[in-house]
Amino acid sequence: MKPSVVTIEPNGHFCSDCGVRASAVCSSLDPAELGEFEHLGRRVHFSSGETVFSEEDITTSFYNVLEGVMRLYKLLPDGRRQIVGFALPGDFLGMNLSGRHNFSADAIGAVTVCQFAKAPFGRFVEDRPQLLRRINELAIRELSQARDHMVLLGRRSADEKVAAFLLVWRERQPAPKGPSDTVPLPMSRQDIADYLGLTIETVSRTFTKLERHGAIEIIHGGISLLDPARVEALAAA
Repeated sequence: MKPSVVTIEPNGHFCSDCGVRASAVCSSLDPAELGEFEHLGRRVHFSSGETVFSEEDITTSFYNVLEGVMRLYKLLPDGRRQIVGFALPGDFLGMNLSGRHNFSADAIGAVTVCQFAKAPFGRFVEDRPQLLRRINELAIRELSQARDHMVLLGRRSADEKVAAFLLVWRERQPAPKGPSDTVPLPMSRQDIADYLGLTIETVSRTFTKLERHGAIEIIHGGISLLDPARVEALAAA
């Protein structure tokens, strides 16, 4: 794993040009509160492969993803990696009960986050119940995604797992004009395999099989759903 070498922007007026504010943790704040809130954070840029935080590190900061995609993973005792999720713009990371990160996060491609020191963020939240409610909403969404992932890892075939992954990932993409049949895949085949509990060979064979059957087309940087209904039927099996 590459060491974390980051670019940090000094505190400033970031909220006015934030592209994810409507879906982020700060969406519940009024303009006056937002003016105070933006001075708590700083923008931090990570290059591809750089570590944002590591499992079991003491939690000192929280992170709102602004741009890019992060892989979230745990290392098993035998050295294998289980990816537990992928973070997209608008996702809020770092809150936990133990005071230590319970998974690691690193950048897939360039990533920008808004980083908040834990103590001042906690003081800011105390007197703002609407912000607490928003944090709870995000936590519930994360729990729902974790449960869906548990089902995905359960008694499903490789074809069903890959089909379900493509549909869920498509739903998570920002699409102001409705869902697209093009599914960008910034992560590697190995990342997908580690997320689905499969081997990289199985993931590659499954993509090839779905393409051969006319359900998808493998394109540069992603997948095109040629027959979404077939993929949906397979995912629902």
